[in-house]
Amino acid sequence: MPINPVHLLARPFREIEHAYSQRDSQLYALGVGLGADPLDAGQLSYVYEGRDGQLLRAMPTMANVLAYPGFWAREPDTGITWQKLLHAEQEVHIHAPLPTSGHVKGATRITGLWDKGEGKGALLQQTREITDAETGQLLATVVQLSLLRGDGGFGEGGSVGAPPAPHVMPEGEPDYVCELTTPAQLALIYRLSGDLNPLHADPSVAASAGFARPILHGMALMGVAAHAVLRAVLAYDATHFMGMRVRFTGPAWPGDTLRTEMWVRGSTVSLRVTAVERGVMVLNNAWVDLT
Repeated sequence: MPINPVHLLARPFREIEHAYSQRDSQLYALGVGLGADPLDAGQLSYVYEGRDGQLLRAMPTMANVLAYPGFWAREPDTGITWQKLLHAEQEVHIHAPLPTSGHVKGATRITGLWDKGEGKGALLQQTREITDAETGQLLATVVQLSLLRGDGGFGEGGSVGAPPAPHVMPEGEPDYVCELTTPAQLALIYRLSGDLNPLHADPSVAASAGFARPILHGMALMGVAAHAVLRAVLAYDATHFMGMRVRFTGPAWPGDTLRTEMWVRGSTVSLRVTAVERGVMVLNNAWVDLT
């Protein structure tokens, strides 16, 4: 049965409450590769609380895992052919520094649905606002764009206008290049922050999906790219990191050396990421917004 675009755009979501600790913030940072150099004070500030407990910082991209509604596309009422869903883009906007521990609420809604045509799929955009559960302060907005490969051709009833256009990359040589080698167990660490999809842990599941081995989570890859920007451009000072958008262009493997090329133009860092050993571009048309 094809999806009903009017029904899907109006679908209600349960508000998610999420209490998390400093340990969760440290585990997230470890899951995107921070702490690989135990002598680097910049990296340690995201994984080590210090003697007085005041040194720890939260990675801005941790917003991706806060008050996450889960893989709701599998629910029967959506009509989505979830087996053919592909995570295409991810975007996060930081409105206030993320606490290293806290109690937050997440309100999700569908904010876009565009038909690409019969046999071509559809694009679905969901937006989640994360607020402090005690004060109501808006902390972050997370936007996810998914390609519904099996659900195109529904015709009228979708969103007006066009889906978000890809970020245009600058020409010329990058201003910064940062290579980060990911440990082979990175996906096994990242999944402990809440994304338990066996594709990232079980070799047999990965093989059934056509992969030679478990692949890295897309949002873990996004976190590695954010780490590269923090390292190369911001000297690990996340207070200037206001937002990020990435487009996934290929699977990354745990153990890959990931080369992030960065172009700084005003308050925007454009970037792309290549898995060095395999010569595969895994992120492109990406940007980080700075203050």
